Amino acid sequence: MDEGGWNLFKEHIGYTDEELKLFRERVKDEELSRAMEITGKTIIAEVVESHGCNSRHLKGDRFFLDGAGNLLSKLCPKRMCIYLMGALETAVFGVQELFYAGADPNNVQFKRFGCRDVGVKCGGWGRVVMEIKMVDRTK
Repeated sequence: MDEGGWNLFKEHIGYTDEELKLFRERVKDEELSRAMEITGKTIIAEVVESHGCNSRHLKGDRFFLDGAGNLLSKLCPKRMCIYLMGALETAVFGVQELFYAGADPNNVQFKRFGCRDVGVKCGGWGRVVMEIKMVDRTK
């Protein structure tokens, strides 16, 4: 990245000159290249099973995030369960880390995760299971 790009990055993140220097000392060129590439990605988590969900999440509901992990709330259900969002955070982190490592995050054995509730049969309230993937961003 040229100095103009670094200055834009510094302004966007809100780094001081010293913080930018520290960041530049530890980041590798290939990692930075992947970081720029991830901005063109969308992460989608889709409900694949749901029963007894108090927030009424249903099979087919989809949650959209940009590649950086920002929830695109206008594209998501109006109600979002905090316990499901907690599980989503861990899954999104995993997808991002695989992408940064140069691996295809869609080509993993375990793509599913669930809310923290164990469901009524196990002494809980309900249960929601989601599947996550990363796709190229479309407008």
